[in-house]
Amino acid sequence: MHFLYNLSISISSLFIWLSQFFNPKMKLFVKGRIAVFKTLKSQIQPEDKTIWFHCASLGEYEQGLPIMEATKKMYLNHKLIISFFSPSGFEVKKDDSIGDITVYLPLDTLGNAKKFVQLVHPSLAVFVKYEFWPNYLFQLKKNNIPTLSVSGLFRKDHIFFKPYGSFMRSALQTINHFFVQDENSKKLLASIKIENVSISDDTRFDRVHSQLKQDNALDFIADFKQDKICAVLGSTWPEDDSILLEYINTSSDKVKFIIAPHEVKPARIEDLKINIEKKTVLFSEKEGKNLADYKVFIIDTVGILTKIYSYADVAYVGGAMGKTGLHNILEPATFGVPMVIGQHFENFPEAKELQKLKGLFSVKMALGCSAILFKLVNDDSFRKKSGAIAKKYIEDHLGATEKVMDYIEKNL
Repeated sequence: MHFLYNLSISISSLFIWLSQFFNPKMKLFVKGRIAVFKTLKSQIQPEDKTIWFHCASLGEYEQGLPIMEATKKMYLNHKLIISFFSPSGFEVKKDDSIGDITVYLPLDTLGNAKKFVQLVHPSLAVFVKYEFWPNYLFQLKKNNIPTLSVSGLFRKDHIFFKPYGSFMRSALQTINHFFVQDENSKKLLASIKIENVSISDDTRFDRVHSQLKQDNALDFIADFKQDKICAVLGSTWPEDDSILLEYINTSSDKVKFIIAPHEVKPARIEDLKINIEKKTVLFSEKEGKNLADYKVFIIDTVGILTKIYSYADVAYVGGAMGKTGLHNILEPATFGVPMVIGQHFENFPEAKELQKLKGLFSVKMALGCSAILFKLVNDDSFRKKSGAIAKKYIEDHLGATEKVMDYIEKNL
């Protein structure tokens, strides 16, 4: 099986190389990996002590950040190495990650894994949530390097639990300890005879909760909101727009809308703007304007949505109306904001839990979306109660970072 896996990686690498000529994202994927070993060789000396964190993309980076921050404080004489698999993680954080060195992870060939582990020679390797690359894991084991999986979330349909998944199961068995989010993940791992597992919850709760200690002030948002009810529509896609526009266009003057689309390409912004019948202003156009006069504020930039949620009275979080995947509902929840989402959230346990608790509401069509937003906007008691439930949910799930760091301190 190992031979077949290596063969499949080699074949995949050829197709990936060819795809760069047709796909800008894949071009970044390929070009970004060219100088990885040169970077590592020039910036890590044989005598350096390092700790390596691997994140698939930006979401996993944010998820692992509380542990990275705590590790950096605890091990001042270690260099922190951060690797990403996806361009959507690396390209965003390459210049400002918490890592001393931030690189793409080379493809999981036997040669790449040997060279990477040799150059980095970490005292500890930490894989955040997903991404279990067999050749890297086998090399870490071969070199007696402690390896952790943190914020893991396993499902029955993962290959590890299939009859044909023996090779991938053998890769998992190289990991020294798993910190998983829920009891189901622990049971699934036990079913394949992996017992070195702790339920620690999700480090994302620690991450979003820490935002409360930050300065979240945005003067231009305060100028826009004034004393109105503010509905923040975050990380939205066209499928979300299709059910939101009716309520936006027919809403009363007591509510204002801030829309932060997931994609801020000009065509997307223009299409959104022409379908809104309320007086609308773009972030890129805000200078010199009296923002209080506008009813809708479209944020055609990135990086400030978390702070914007601190001004929200109600939030709609995008991604679940279509098949792109639900975006981060924990960010508005930590500010005590009740949420509305689309219908496809089967693989998001926190959304299912919050729905049961009534801190979050799922809708399937425009009529239902308008009805719940109307109630949240106009029923103060209902809105505040739902928001308090969301906030308490975050508070009840804190502590994953402390559990992981306690293990690291005792075993590193």
